[in-house]
Amino acid sequence: MARTRMWPLRHVVTRYLNPLIRPLAGWLPGFGVLTFRGRRTNRTYRIPVNVFRRSDEFLFVLTYGSDAEWVKNVLAAGEASIRVRATSYHLVDPELLVDPSRHLAPLPVRLIGRLDNVTEFLRMRRS
Repeated sequence: MARTRMWPLRHVVTRYLNPLIRPLAGWLPGFGVLTFRGRRTNRTYRIPVNVFRRSDEFLFVLTYGSDAEWVKNVLAAGEASIRVRATSYHLVDPELLVDPSRHLAPLPVRLIGRLDNVTEFLRMRRS
């Protein structure tokens, strides 16, 4: 479990920023809207996430680390859906990756990730 420097801000972001970003995240480059089920509540959640696509794989930048509830939910379910650039995909096989060098991410994300101490990523493939 690695928590980033952003961890203390997660409640503020979830409550106030995510509702503002969610309508745009499915259209903005580097972002998407992830849909998944809660592992205990079975509720459907839709959250904006930082994501990058490489052919049939999607790489999620774990801004708050792998201890974030959405990460635990996706790992437990083994699947999720994402809307990226107005297209929806069903994703499977979540894999938690630790990359202290951040070479999995594009250069701008690596630089920002270094400031926030982001070293964890979640990789999923399109089904």
